[in-house]
Amino acid sequence: MPMPDIAALRTLALVGPATAGKTSLVEALLWKAGAIGAPGSVERGTTVSDHDPLERKALHSLNSSLAHFRIGDVQTHLIDTPGAPECLGQSLPALEAVETAAVVISATAGVEPMARKMMEWAAQRGRDRLIVVNKIDAQGVNPQALLQQIQAEFGRECLPVNLPAGRGARVVDCFYNKADAGTATDFSSVEQAHRALVEQVVEVDAAFVERYLNDGDVDPAELHAPLEQALREGHLIPVCFVSARTGAGVPELLEVIARLLPNPGEGNPPEFLRGEGAQAKPIEAVPDPAKHVLAHVFKITQDPYVGKMGIIRVHQGTITRDSQLFVGDGRRPFKVGHLFMLQGKEFAEVPRALPGDLCAIAKVEELHFDAVLHDAAEDDHIHLKPLEFPVPVHGLAIEPKRRGDEQRLHEILQKLVSEDPCLRVEHVPATNESVVYGLGELHLRTVLERLTEVHKCEVNTRPPRIAYRETITAPAEGHFRHKKQTGGAGQFGEVFLKVEPLPRGSGFEFVDQVKGGAIPYNFIPAVEKGVRQALEQGVIAGYPVVDLRVVVYDGKHHSVDSKEIAFITAGRKAVIAAVQAAAPNVLEPIVNMEIAAPEANIGDITGDLSSRRGQVNGTQSGGNGALTVVGQAPLSELASYQSRLNALTGGQGSFRLEFSHYEPVPPTVQRQLVSQYKVRDEA
Repeated sequence: MPMPDIAALRTLALVGPATAGKTSLVEALLWKAGAIGAPGSVERGTTVSDHDPLERKALHSLNSSLAHFRIGDVQTHLIDTPGAPECLGQSLPALEAVETAAVVISATAGVEPMARKMMEWAAQRGRDRLIVVNKIDAQGVNPQALLQQIQAEFGRECLPVNLPAGRGARVVDCFYNKADAGTATDFSSVEQAHRALVEQVVEVDAAFVERYLNDGDVDPAELHAPLEQALREGHLIPVCFVSARTGAGVPELLEVIARLLPNPGEGNPPEFLRGEGAQAKPIEAVPDPAKHVLAHVFKITQDPYVGKMGIIRVHQGTITRDSQLFVGDGRRPFKVGHLFMLQGKEFAEVPRALPGDLCAIAKVEELHFDAVLHDAAEDDHIHLKPLEFPVPVHGLAIEPKRRGDEQRLHEILQKLVSEDPCLRVEHVPATNESVVYGLGELHLRTVLERLTEVHKCEVNTRPPRIAYRETITAPAEGHFRHKKQTGGAGQFGEVFLKVEPLPRGSGFEFVDQVKGGAIPYNFIPAVEKGVRQALEQGVIAGYPVVDLRVVVYDGKHHSVDSKEIAFITAGRKAVIAAVQAAAPNVLEPIVNMEIAAPEANIGDITGDLSSRRGQVNGTQSGGNGALTVVGQAPLSELASYQSRLNALTGGQGSFRLEFSHYEPVPPTVQRQLVSQYKVRDEA
């Protein structure tokens, strides 16, 4: 297969809610483009994208999947992403690997919360956006009302480039094909839609505005440069109508991809940085095959046949087999043994990858999610501007059913974490629990199914303890003298310190203000170690202490008996005394909630949320008779919330959580937590 040049490359990710039919749309595009012999079916488990056994069992996508096809001379790389909010660890990284985010909306469901989120995230990352309205052939669809809803949600810059006709049986081009000017459509007209598009595009170029005002029209073929500028700036968001089921609008969508969407040199480049923190400086990635290599890993998979695979987007330079590449600031290069182009679960070896290509590198253990690959040893600390993933707050304490499988379970969990940036595994020393954190019940259920069905590792689970924190609300001082004499050499260390509250979210600061060698400098790290030990274990309720500054300002030592262990003990006991005197509070995690449910159930939901110490901040229209309640609530009040929501809505409600912040618990809850800790401590 001849490799296309960069101008003939297109990259896009299909994103949006799970009900939109993205996977079926991928099948229709692949079939119409001639990449597959016949479209597969989600229900029969025969699609290119949903090739994972768990996806076929669940009848919806759980992972992002790559596919490619040609439209004439144009090579298109496409990423099909899962639409469940719990799968954002798969869908969000796809935005960084493409020029265009195609947000797919169901014509029957309207604009759903996930569509809003993906439009927002795509705008934040500077992706060109395209809206694809699927299922236009469904009964009762009102495309005009749906377009009005889209424009109300996302702006008047959302304009149709084609229009449905014959009640969704076919689609008519409104931009390029002037022969269709008089064709009847289901709403509006070809002339009106064409005029709106041209006026929107020429607004970004004064010369074209003048021509349009003088001549009354501009040939769309001449508008390529201002069109791409309008897409880059979000001044135009094309809307396409399609039915993946019947194929209506699919050829027109392929034409939009080939003629309207940007190539790697026309989209907004990703934000690369060199350096760390405030000193980091931006680097411009130029899609030039002759420059040095700059690429990034946006997905990690563990393939049963070829092992660990890093799926990469090339932004600059050319990668070939036998290329020597560095990972981040690593000093040892690795050799590219094989380059693969992916078509679902199938992979074909390719000789090279150009800027814009999405391909896979196998059997390189150093690869990890978000790793930057380059071929210049002096390029230290190059990284992408981090994606802001939702914080996983749903947790399950997990342990193997069979004793002796602890190490194997740990290794499997680490593999799963490497594949999913929204999955976290944490060992909680206070409870000796291993806790798996995810974005929701579906997310964790998928992890458990993968453990048992794919990796054959049986586990027991239970709800974990809530991740409370402790803090202080006033300054205080602490002092402890550790003195131990056992007949020979003794132990001696004395520490004076003070604690001060810091703003919420500041974490922990340790300050050394000891003067005159009262505590020798070589024992200061021991004092800090003791302080950190105490704060990690908790003081009043057994939870980590946060948002405070600890200042060590005085102490005493003994020339013979002072040892590291003595100052560790003195630091630990001194900070415990200080925290106990500093009006300590227990903090609880507060989460943002989005609850989607039928409008008739909203009153019951808001009342139930208030009873859980929650707060309703507003509602949003979800389309098709549904509303979304937006609010906040303590995580501790939301155990088994899905069951309660099912009872309130007859199984029609869904929700998603996202960590927001920590707040002090009510006094009654704090007394209960402190009492429970004393009982455990005594036991």
